[in-house]
Amino acid sequence: MRANISSGSSFESTAGFSRAVRIGDLLAVAGTAPVAADGTVAAPGDVYGQTKRCLQIIATALSAAGLGMSDVIRTRILLTDIQTWRDAAKAHRELFARFKPACTFVEVSRFIEPGWLVEVEADCVVLRNAPALEPMPLERHSFHGANGASPDRMR
Repeated sequence: MRANISSGSSFESTAGFSRAVRIGDLLAVAGTAPVAADGTVAAPGDVYGQTKRCLQIIATALSAAGLGMSDVIRTRILLTDIQTWRDAAKAHRELFARFKPACTFVEVSRFIEPGWLVEVEADCVVLRNAPALEPMPLERHSFHGANGASPDRMR
């Protein structure tokens, strides 16, 4: 069963998208911009504040779908200036320090609204009643080759 979740943003009807879409145990949250409740840019000029606002909007969408931030398995943080990634990371860490989803930071040339410095996307999987797993450490590898990848890992 498909459930479209709306935030009520005018961008949703203009572009024909949903804030989030849930199908079964999967939920995808669209690029979420730092829009204040009154429709203006939240925290102008402040990547940290804008990232916090994006994450608040995402948390609201997840709640509307019956999920929580612990269901997030991946985030993508899009920035107009990659040099500000630490400010975005601080806001991300404050919310996700316990759950630690996979995360990617990407620089983009611009957003629809020039005052937006960041957008955040999130993907979720709901595994109710699943046993909690202990974190597994990654193996340490020696990397070889010009691209820094081990030949046995390139297959």
